[in-house]
Amino acid sequence: QLVESGGGLVQSGGSLRLSCTASGRPDNSYTMGWFRQAPGKEREFVAAISWRSGETYYADTVKGRFTISRDNAKNTVLLQMNSLKPEDTAVYYCAADRWIYGSRAAGSFGSWGQGTQVTVSS
Repeated sequence: QLVESGGGLVQSGGSLRLSCTASGRPDNSYTMGWFRQAPGKEREFVAAISWRSGETYYADTVKGRFTISRDNAKNTVLLQMNSLKPEDTAVYYCAADRWIYGSRAAGSFGSWGQGTQVTVSS
């Protein structure tokens, strides 16, 4: 089970940090990721991290502004979002699965959180 927190309303140029806590400790085969879905649009990949190595990859739209990291002791993945833009407004979902490092496809991730709303005002 994945539980997200940290969403909210922020002005353009501001920052937010999202957290995703797993109910159990992910093993080293897991990749943890973040996706987002805006109204009327498909769910899109944001960022992901290897639980074993900490290696990361990002969507081009957020590279340089967002940072994904993990806290192994707390079974938590963080998404630090800086320089937020109105087009970042969406429901953000945490996701996870095994043996899928490098995938950007939502269908590759089998476990999902309930989502947290991020709204960026202009």
